[in-house]
Amino acid sequence: MAENETLECITEHERILQEIESTDTACVGPTLRSIYDDQPNAHKRFMEKLDARIRNHDREIEKMCNFHHQGFVDAITELLKVRADAEKLMGQVTDTNRRLQEAGREVTVQTEEVIRCRIQQRNMATTVEKLHLCIPVLEMYSKLKEQLESKRYYAALKTMEQLEKVFIPRVSQYRFCQIMAENLPRLREEIKEISMSDLKDFLESIRKHSDKVGETAMRQAQQHRTFNIAVAKQASMGHYTKPVYSLNGQTHTHTHNGLMMDDGTGDEEEADEEVLTAQDLVDFSPVYRCLHIYTVLGDRETFENYYRKQRKKQARLVLQPQANMHETVEGYRRYFNQIVGFFVVEDHILHATRGLVTRAFTDELWNMALSKIIAVLRTHSSYCDDPDLVLELKNLIVIFADTLQGYGFPVNRLFDLLFEVRDQYNETLLKKWALVFREIFELDNYSPIPVETEEEYILVVSRFPFHDTEIEKQQDFPKKLPMSQSVPQIYTQVKELIYASLKFSESLHRSSTEIDDMLRKSTNLLLTRTLSSCLQNLIKKPHIGLTELVQIIINTTHLEQACKYLEEFITNITNVSPETVHTTRLYGLSTFKDARHAAEGEIYTKLNQKIDEFIQLADYEWGMAESDGRASGYLMDLINFLRSTFQVFTHLPNNNNDHASMSGKVAQTACMSACKHLSTSLMQMLLDTELKQISMGAIQQFNLDVIQCELFASSEPVPGFQGDTLQLAFIDLRQLLDLFMVWDWSTYLADYGQPTSKYLRVNPATALALLEKVYRGMKDTSKKNNIFSQFRKNDRDKQKLIETVVKQLRSLVNGMSS
Repeated sequence: MAENETLECITEHERILQEIESTDTACVGPTLRSIYDDQPNAHKRFMEKLDARIRNHDREIEKMCNFHHQGFVDAITELLKVRADAEKLMGQVTDTNRRLQEAGREVTVQTEEVIRCRIQQRNMATTVEKLHLCIPVLEMYSKLKEQLESKRYYAALKTMEQLEKVFIPRVSQYRFCQIMAENLPRLREEIKEISMSDLKDFLESIRKHSDKVGETAMRQAQQHRTFNIAVAKQASMGHYTKPVYSLNGQTHTHTHNGLMMDDGTGDEEEADEEVLTAQDLVDFSPVYRCLHIYTVLGDRETFENYYRKQRKKQARLVLQPQANMHETVEGYRRYFNQIVGFFVVEDHILHATRGLVTRAFTDELWNMALSKIIAVLRTHSSYCDDPDLVLELKNLIVIFADTLQGYGFPVNRLFDLLFEVRDQYNETLLKKWALVFREIFELDNYSPIPVETEEEYILVVSRFPFHDTEIEKQQDFPKKLPMSQSVPQIYTQVKELIYASLKFSESLHRSSTEIDDMLRKSTNLLLTRTLSSCLQNLIKKPHIGLTELVQIIINTTHLEQACKYLEEFITNITNVSPETVHTTRLYGLSTFKDARHAAEGEIYTKLNQKIDEFIQLADYEWGMAESDGRASGYLMDLINFLRSTFQVFTHLPNNNNDHASMSGKVAQTACMSACKHLSTSLMQMLLDTELKQISMGAIQQFNLDVIQCELFASSEPVPGFQGDTLQLAFIDLRQLLDLFMVWDWSTYLADYGQPTSKYLRVNPATALALLEKVYRGMKDTSKKNNIFSQFRKNDRDKQKLIETVVKQLRSLVNGMSS
């Protein structure tokens, strides 16, 4: 076992030595470590082995040196022999090199010169070759600069495209080409900015020129409409093709690029006349140029969006009216001119460019504008109180609509708006005519029209359809026509309003039936509202007296009769038969009837007011012992006033039965109303609650006054009353006073409630109230006369009788109330 272990150890040490000999020195560490990690004392045996190996190598080295030593000595000996020859050879070579250098120095210089020339030639050839490649690039770049300076931006973009795709790639290795290539995007942006600036200038320019463009377009549209109207009047047969009208004012058949193209030559005068077009007033080249530039740059959508956005903003500005636009027609004209100019430009852009604006875009703009225009016109037309201004506004709207309709924009809503404007026009007409009617009524003298000569008569009947057989039969002048001067004036003014309404109906593209309906409705409004209101106000004025009121009644009768002539007048204008189913009738009959009724009522009211004024002058001494023996002064004055007033009625001109019956009826009604009111007022005076006592002397005085009233009623102040009809107005007073004057209480109480009673109209309550006042008066008189005993006894008997009657009257009153 020990021998085997020793043998293995020797083998291991041999391996380690071989590894140390064959391995790099840096890797010996792990190998040596393995020796110490082995068996104890193994390193000693390894050291012994190592020493043995070193000695072995030393012996081999010694053998090697001994074997080569003689050869080394021989070589050193030979080398020493060659040393002298080598030094000699070195000197010869050095001398030869010196001579050779001196001899070839000139050749070397010439050779270097030749080499330098050859290099220069080669460089020049290369330079020329490269310049041939670079010169076109430089020329194109120079051309680009010239185009930019001359503002030919579209051509400049094309040049840039050629530089980028053709020329620069050939010489892209050069620095200047790289600089050019880096500058091109910047130049493109500059071109975009410049073209955009030009576009902004263009937009500002068309804002300034839209007014002029619109004015030209509307003027030419108006000329075209006038021409068509004239042609329509002259054309009696055959088919006439209406010419298509455009902004240039000539006749056309088709469109191209948004402008009408002339298909024929006009008259020499028209040819000589210079007609401005949109292109004459506005330079469209900036928008074309900018569109092409953005298209080339691939950014057309951005340009389109910007252009449309800016035009929308401008549209909103154009549609914003001035605050005082409604004050003058020029304000409306400028407003319409700007709008027309805006849409004429848009129509031109629509046809002259492909896709910059679309029909949908222009339709959207127009719909937005149309709504705004209608709202603006509604608002501002409502401020107009001058019918002439409203009429001019209507004409402007028609021309405005016709102009834009010629460019393909729908304008039906504008014509619908005209119906609203028509209503406003009618309102302004009614206000104006109300002032006219008021002035006519204020200047009227409310007396029949005197006619001195036949010429004057013809003049009056030419203004007003007056027909009266009796007056016409009269050969002698002067004559008097029953109506006052306001009647023909009012009739003329009604016709003037019909003419004014007809002016508004022109050019509205409406049928004769519709125009007839418009005229009749306007006339009805004038009669039923304006004239009726003026008549009612006139009748209510305090300075209008009874004579004037009677004349107003006569005037309204004649105006009522003239309504059929107004209907004929409208029919002659519109050629629409009045028998047409939908024809509107004039309502003048009811208007004038209402006015007459109001005048009659005012007559009755004024008479009653005058009676009240006289009644207020009454100054009865209710405690008087005896009457004065004559009627009161205030009552006689009142009766005289009534007589003179009713004489006015009876002296009215009764040239025909209508006037006679009318004036007689009014006079009778007025007279009956006055007598009834007088009777009621006198009764109220007796029964006044503030009047506490009445003497029999006052009753007698009051009876005298009532007698005068009855005499007045029986004197027939107004003819036409049958029997004692008028006296019946005082029957209540008469029976009451008779009851007290006769002191017939036994008869009254016995016959009360009988149809044949003498005092049938005496109410127990009325008799009781008056009797109590008389009773108090008698008691007061008795106190004053108590010195005379016989009077005191008579008074006591009468008081007892009164007390008995009072009790019976109260029982009657209580029985009536229950």
